[in-house]
Amino acid sequence: MTSPADTSMRYRVRHATEYDYGEDVPISHHLLHLTARPHPRQRIRRSQLTIDPVPAVRSQRIDYFGNTVTYVAVQEPHRGFSVVAESEVEVFDAPPLAPDDSRPWEQVRDSLRALSGPDDGAEITQYCFDSALVVSSPELLDYARASFTAGRPVMAACIDLMNRINADFAFDPTATTIATPMAEVMRKRRGVCQDFAHIAAGCARAIGLPARYVSGYLRTLPPPGRPRLVGADVSHAWASIWCGNTGSSVQSGIPGGWLDICPTNACVVNRDFITVAWGRDYDDVSPARGVLVGGAGHGLTVSVDVEPLED
Repeated sequence: MTSPADTSMRYRVRHATEYDYGEDVPISHHLLHLTARPHPRQRIRRSQLTIDPVPAVRSQRIDYFGNTVTYVAVQEPHRGFSVVAESEVEVFDAPPLAPDDSRPWEQVRDSLRALSGPDDGAEITQYCFDSALVVSSPELLDYARASFTAGRPVMAACIDLMNRINADFAFDPTATTIATPMAEVMRKRRGVCQDFAHIAAGCARAIGLPARYVSGYLRTLPPPGRPRLVGADVSHAWASIWCGNTGSSVQSGIPGGWLDICPTNACVVNRDFITVAWGRDYDDVSPARGVLVGGAGHGLTVSVDVEPLED
């Protein structure tokens, strides 16, 4: 019999962000999505944020999408700003999937009309619509149709879409920025994990299925015989597509009916993935954003360390 320890991983995560402003900034405001969120397959054992300079104002709330958001204001002259997010989380594997046994994607799409209420319909259907960085287009619809063919099981279609994005798009961190329009990413066929998550979400929405953008971390393994490099991990992003909450999709192990797929690595999300936040796109869950007065431009250094813990 498989024990819970065999199906879960514990991690210590450290995400350090440091800004260098070049000259004194009298006041700055920051909004942080850096606290990992609990969900059916993720348990948060410990979490803390260390901020320097110590802010005059600091508050925490749960945003519209259920993520933990921290607001801080530094109200004294400062030449830099740093925040270190540290957490210990346990991530569980989902039960094995049976993609070909899931319902046809058209049935899942049409079943959305029967959903109602803020705890059911709105929570799901809000992810059907355009957002700031994911906008419908004929190109997205055409690309999606190759995977979402008539009568195809919804999970099989999502996994096929994931694999096609992985094969058709090259990972190239120099090709895009977060401001690069999706149309340009589609044309270049190059980008990074945020771009591929946006493409997957846009394709699902184009054919009428809700899709979320998920931010977090991915456990990375060093080459054989090489030690793990501290601080060499990075933030990651993937897409989560609604596959229905009745019938085979739940029996196959999708928590709450959402199937998380990673086009960057062509895999269904498992216990190697740590979730921080989700929303409609990157704009809803960017790790750190802020407004400041003065400064001579700024430099940014980010270091992420995902350390597996042994019992």
